[in-house]
Amino acid sequence: MAVVFERPHALADVPMHYCPGCTHGIVHRLVAEVIDELGVEGNAVGVASVGCSVMSYDYFNCDMVQAPHGRAPAVATGIKRAKPENVVFTYQGDGDLAAIGTAETIHSATRGENITVIFINNAIYGMTGGQMAPTTLPNMVTQTTPYGRDVNTAGYPIRVCEMLSTLDGVALAQRVTVDCVKNVINAKKAIKKAFQNQIEGKGFSIVEVVSTCPTNWGMSPFEAIQWLRDNMLPYYPLGVYKDETKGDRLK
Repeated sequence: MAVVFERPHALADVPMHYCPGCTHGIVHRLVAEVIDELGVEGNAVGVASVGCSVMSYDYFNCDMVQAPHGRAPAVATGIKRAKPENVVFTYQGDGDLAAIGTAETIHSATRGENITVIFINNAIYGMTGGQMAPTTLPNMVTQTTPYGRDVNTAGYPIRVCEMLSTLDGVALAQRVTVDCVKNVINAKKAIKKAFQNQIEGKGFSIVEVVSTCPTNWGMSPFEAIQWLRDNMLPYYPLGVYKDETKGDRLK
């Protein structure tokens, strides 16, 4: 009997620790599938951030490095410059990439470092109790904004892809999600392109995945998916914000 669906070799055969309805597991699988399809498992180096994604080094069969909080792009830069033949990627959450790691993200991008960044945006600090993140929506309730995020005091959420698309060093800035089969397929295509860009030496590529956090949102997995569609996607529209291989840039 022909095998039509199986675990990617680059994905470790171990139970995941993520909460029910968390989309980290889906994105892990997509990254592993791309690593398999490109045949780079033995040459890939992943950089794990601090946050819910801190355990990603338990789930990928390629070499993994743990970075200090927010410093994954800087660590990835060092690895790539020292070992340019390796395929180097970071796997980061919004509290890591867009808060303490803002400088590392922006300067790696503007230098055009030839790395791949997988960015999980679930609008909250998922691992450390559910406090407000840079991506928390206006009026969104979190542990540190019990009456909702007040933009008059906390400012507005950061749209990472839009911001990075203005930098000349960025080869690809694309926002995707994994709420349905169609979007999962599109997300995989974006992740594969981001890895291919690196292999072809095209520079910095980031794929932002709009994701759920049912536990800290206080919702069921089903409710969280619908909340993502109703609230996050209008604020964080899906699309290609910059693709230097096509000359595309959303305004």
